[in-house]
Amino acid sequence: MKSQVKSQVKSRIILLFAGLIFLWSLLISRAAYLQLFPVERLRALQERQFQTVITLQSRRGAIVDKTGRDLALSMTAYSLYADPKLIEGKKSVAKKIAKELGVTVDSIYSKIKDDKKRFVWIQRQMEPEKADRIRALEVRGLSFVDEFRRFYPNETLLSQTIGLIGSEGQGLEGLELAYDAQLRGNKKKVSVRRDARGRPLVADGMMFADNPDGAELKLTVDGEIQHMLEGELRGAITDFDADQAFGVILDAQTSAIVAMASSPSFDANQASKVSPDRRRNRALTDSFEPGSTMKTFVIAAALHEKILAPNTKYNTENGQFRIADRVIREAESAHKWGSLTVSEILAFSSNIGTTKIAFDLGPEQLRKAFEEFGFGGKIGVDLPGEAKGTLQPLPWRPHLLSNISFGHGVAVTPLQIANAYAAIANGGTLHSPYIVQSVRDPESGDVTETKPKVIRKILTNEEAAQMRLMLTGVTAPNGTGVNAKVDGFLVGGKTGTAQKAKPDGRGYLDKAYISSFAGFIPANDPKFVIYVAVDHPKKNSYYGSQVAAPIFSRLASYSARRAGLQPTLLSERNLAPQKLKEAPSAPRQLASVVTSEEILSLPSPQAVATVPDLMKLSTREVLKRLSGQDLDVRFRGQGVVAEIEPAVGQPLPADKKVTVFLK
Repeated sequence: MKSQVKSQVKSRIILLFAGLIFLWSLLISRAAYLQLFPVERLRALQERQFQTVITLQSRRGAIVDKTGRDLALSMTAYSLYADPKLIEGKKSVAKKIAKELGVTVDSIYSKIKDDKKRFVWIQRQMEPEKADRIRALEVRGLSFVDEFRRFYPNETLLSQTIGLIGSEGQGLEGLELAYDAQLRGNKKKVSVRRDARGRPLVADGMMFADNPDGAELKLTVDGEIQHMLEGELRGAITDFDADQAFGVILDAQTSAIVAMASSPSFDANQASKVSPDRRRNRALTDSFEPGSTMKTFVIAAALHEKILAPNTKYNTENGQFRIADRVIREAESAHKWGSLTVSEILAFSSNIGTTKIAFDLGPEQLRKAFEEFGFGGKIGVDLPGEAKGTLQPLPWRPHLLSNISFGHGVAVTPLQIANAYAAIANGGTLHSPYIVQSVRDPESGDVTETKPKVIRKILTNEEAAQMRLMLTGVTAPNGTGVNAKVDGFLVGGKTGTAQKAKPDGRGYLDKAYISSFAGFIPANDPKFVIYVAVDHPKKNSYYGSQVAAPIFSRLASYSARRAGLQPTLLSERNLAPQKLKEAPSAPRQLASVVTSEEILSLPSPQAVATVPDLMKLSTREVLKRLSGQDLDVRFRGQGVVAEIEPAVGQPLPADKKVTVFLK
């Protein structure tokens, strides 16, 4: 019996031992298999377990104007990180770092006090000088990686349109947001080893992935014209003690944005410190009642519907026109006209004449026409934040129809107004405005050009020419926009003086106006459409003819010279309405001007090389500006440019010699 028990125990021991040997054999075989034939799934698991990845942005693409001038670029910056386990004397180190970074000691100490952490960011994207001072401390456990920070070399130039980026390099506003995917490019990754507990093992000399930079955006904006526009808007605020001012300059034929600005502006390098309200691109985000600049589209609609002709006469009731229990008056009590032609209604900006044209057209047709010109809806600009404006729903009572006809009871954006005038300037075609001319791929070098986008045809070529002709009467003697004229060029446009609506939309603010002017140059072959508006001018004047028209004149003159347009020799007889010798109380009249056929047949201004504007630039800046141009520049004196011979805007002499006098 005992021998039998012993035999059974022995058998069990042998069986257990054999089982253990079998299991160990399986484990050894599996281990050998994994060593000799690794499985991808397990390899990935190993990498996840013993490696971590820190993602950094690649260099953000540059933004340049149409001439290649840098508007936004990315510069090398240095981001400081720490391995807390390697740092000795943490409180002392925290004091030293905090002093260099200008932050509190506690904010640094809280990041480096925990030895269990093996990687923490201390500060991202610091300047080289600051990084050098921290390197000089020679603290073990601190190191840097190269990143990129956004830099705007022109500071305030186009700042509201360009926008800004966030701390992680993402676009937040403006072009930086609209084209964020193209500008950001691919992300760069840093591989970091981890220990058995999954903690990063950080050492100097991280390896970066060699990813291409972001795409380059080339804009339709002309930096010099943009600079001129911003300067004029700042000057308007000062001269008229205005709340703000905004302007838009478009290519008349394509609606490409040549310049766009709001003032006050801000330094784009300090955008995060500026209030969101100041960063708004008001030229496309804000809508307001435009005033008499809308009369142009009432007349254009009636002309298109064959309701009237430029010489059709309307009784303007000697300055007062009763509609039910209300009375419509002209802008000035002295304006007491009897009968005016349509051309004169536009030139003298008659409220009553425009009202009667709107009545002939009817509310349904007028609202449809406004929609055709792009009001009451987005017009598709390639920038974020575009406002629709407001067109009140039908029905419109007679008094409301009258108000809307001269620009009250309707809200539009500056960009919408400029774009609608461009449709008249280019022959009757409405385009979607755009600001990006091309996108260049950094890897392949391929360039994708933006093509002008046609929305619809609104007027025939003949109707548009007739409108341009009538709008030249506005800038002629006796016209409300005479201050917008430009010597040597035929200019068309319209003044606007509108009461400011209260923020709640109920009624109007007392003695608060928006003064504006919209027009184009040259009228016979428009190249530029310019719209300028000054919000709540409080001194000197508040009329669009006194406030905005002179600004338009200076901008139009500069833009024409900048484009190298040669002035057209025009006679006073065939372009300007004649001044009639009559009593002051008698209604002013416009004599016959050129016909629409004649305006279409006038020669197009030819491009001619002119002396560039170098005023107030240093010698170094002049040489940089003229780099690559075929000019023989001679300097006299020291300092900044005080005078140029020949004068700015004059045709270049045949020998291309320009003398610059410094002072």
